[in-house]
Amino acid sequence: MKSKIILGIESSCDETSVAVIEKNGDRVRLLSNIISSSIEIQTKYGGIVPEQAAREQLKAIIAVITESLRSAQCKPQDLDAISVTQGPGLIGSLLVGVETAKTLSLIWDKPLIPVNHLIAHFYANWIEIEGQPSFQPPIFPAIGLLVSGGHTDLILMKNHGVYEYLGGTRDDAAGECFDKCARILGIASYPGGVKLAELARGGDPSQITLPKPMLNSGDLDFSFSGLKTAVLNLTQKDPNFNDNLSNIAASIEKSIVDVLVKKTILAVQRNKIEQVMIAGGVAANSQLREILQIELSKAQSRVELSIPPVSLCTDNGAVTAVCALFNFKEVSPLTLQADPNITLRI
Repeated sequence: MKSKIILGIESSCDETSVAVIEKNGDRVRLLSNIISSSIEIQTKYGGIVPEQAAREQLKAIIAVITESLRSAQCKPQDLDAISVTQGPGLIGSLLVGVETAKTLSLIWDKPLIPVNHLIAHFYANWIEIEGQPSFQPPIFPAIGLLVSGGHTDLILMKNHGVYEYLGGTRDDAAGECFDKCARILGIASYPGGVKLAELARGGDPSQITLPKPMLNSGDLDFSFSGLKTAVLNLTQKDPNFNDNLSNIAASIEKSIVDVLVKKTILAVQRNKIEQVMIAGGVAANSQLREILQIELSKAQSRVELSIPPVSLCTDNGAVTAVCALFNFKEVSPLTLQADPNITLRI
């Protein structure tokens, strides 16, 4: 069976990433995954400045494509297709990737495959990293929990390209809550979620009581804006909150993780599913990984949990390419348009 090689372009936010993946039989292999980020520039402003991010991507995109092909020891004529994130994301950033992919598709005469960035995150679970012990890709049907800076969603994935939307956040996403709480506490301006989680390791969540929004709502929706407000109120009422930062951080993390875990297990039980997979930037959080594994084993011993490598949790071209590999739907480069408003809701 001939192998299939796909180049993936991702530029939905502040990263510019291009990857080359190869599928040979049942094995999906990562040949290269080059990422250029403008995070140092964005940190100076306390968040992403869309126009600045797009300008940096314009500077980087050709060099990143060139390096990705070089690292994969691959030439344009070796490719079977070009894939690109169509949305959601920042429109200026999306345009950089989409217009580049369209141009390359025409010049290289290769099929063009648009990808929903949110679905693509789940495909980190199909990538075998060299040295990864006893790798097994997810099986269908599967409950998928997407937790990133801008999205928190639960889906029932029945097959490639076939899924049912189960629930999502009504306001702030989990990652957004992490980042905003870190800013409120003065831990970091942007991105603060990782630093908050690091601080939480030395804290005791039982010392600070914070709400766990919608924990017992009985549905599969989320809401984290109330937790953020509670943290703000705490800092305003207690001028000495800095003396208790690690405990506050631990309580924030526990509140978020407990809600995510309980809703995921509820989705498993209601749909009688034996496979769960997580994806997105917050999927790198060690507490979420550990507690979800523990609670799933208690709830239903047969449930398998797929967790992507930390290196593939954040935005990258590899998941774009793998998603296209399993959802090979070619479009005309003359008609494809970036769409910042794509969602998982169907």
